[in-house]
Amino acid sequence: IERAAVGQQVRSFVTPAVTAADITPGQLPPNTGDQNIGNENMTITKARGVPVRWNGEEQLGTNSGPGYNTVLRDQFAQAMRTLTNEMESDLADLYTTTSRSYGTAGTTPFASDLSDTAEVRKILVDNGAPLSDMQLVINTTAGAKMRTLTQLTKANEAADNTLLRQGVLLDVHGMQIRESAQNKSHVQGTGANYLVNGTLVIGSVTIPADGGTGTIVAGDIVTIAGDANKYVVATALAAGSFTIGAPGLLAAPANNAAITVGASYSANAAFSRSSIVLATRAPARPAEGDSAIDVMMITDPRSGVSFEVSLYKEYRQVHYEIAAAWGVKNFKTAHTASLLG
Repeated sequence: IERAAVGQQVRSFVTPAVTAADITPGQLPPNTGDQNIGNENMTITKARGVPVRWNGEEQLGTNSGPGYNTVLRDQFAQAMRTLTNEMESDLADLYTTTSRSYGTAGTTPFASDLSDTAEVRKILVDNGAPLSDMQLVINTTAGAKMRTLTQLTKANEAADNTLLRQGVLLDVHGMQIRESAQNKSHVQGTGANYLVNGTLVIGSVTIPADGGTGTIVAGDIVTIAGDANKYVVATALAAGSFTIGAPGLLAAPANNAAITVGASYSANAAFSRSSIVLATRAPARPAEGDSAIDVMMITDPRSGVSFEVSLYKEYRQVHYEIAAAWGVKNFKTAHTASLLG
């Protein structure tokens, strides 16, 4: 990914699912084992920088107060926070690429117990996600609701008092719970009265639809008559069909089965960490260099994200730039799901 320019695609291979076969002794080995190796594309979509500029008079005046270096340090921290928030927002936008959802649109999870965590985890497990390193990133409204549950706030029941005393969300049902104000709110499409057009099989991701009116947009939650699963629309209805995330349909609907578009919701993200990629690098410079007189990389030890800090000397002033380039991708749709709020 470090070799890709902004807007340039890079390709990663994806090995297919395989099946086992009975071993039958014979003179020659079986003529089997060929596989079609799939691929996923990823793009560095952004190269962003935050400018910080000072002239000599400004520095002199600041040094009679808090001090130039003290203010500059906090400006750098704020710049990195700004870039981090953009990255987090881009990751939250991946909610339209998840497999299925659980919960009630418009209703905050964890109203009375922790069953929401167990149910959204079930989607990941049923889809074959690894049991290690499962994550659930909830919005602040769901976080507030979770902090009121007596199962977690009673130290004798939770065997931990960090949530009660410090507000730290506890891991639940094998999922690491995180909180973000960047989680997205989805506005439903206007689609109504659509029907399945044709005979589909389990695993289908393209859903032909006819007979209805209005739009079915990416991120909509759809249900199909005879199937209780809530599927997430990956690509909007166009030319008579829309798509859903892998692993596709879990039940084969009948021709003309009714398609229902769910209500607007807030998306809380459940996923196996290995399914989602945030690729970052320093923005590219010409081979000849540019006018920066000093460049250094600063890496956040917690997240591993690196930021490039460049210093440009100008006429009686200095110009700093804190920058990063990045792209995001859900490489394994089946290992991600949404908890509706």
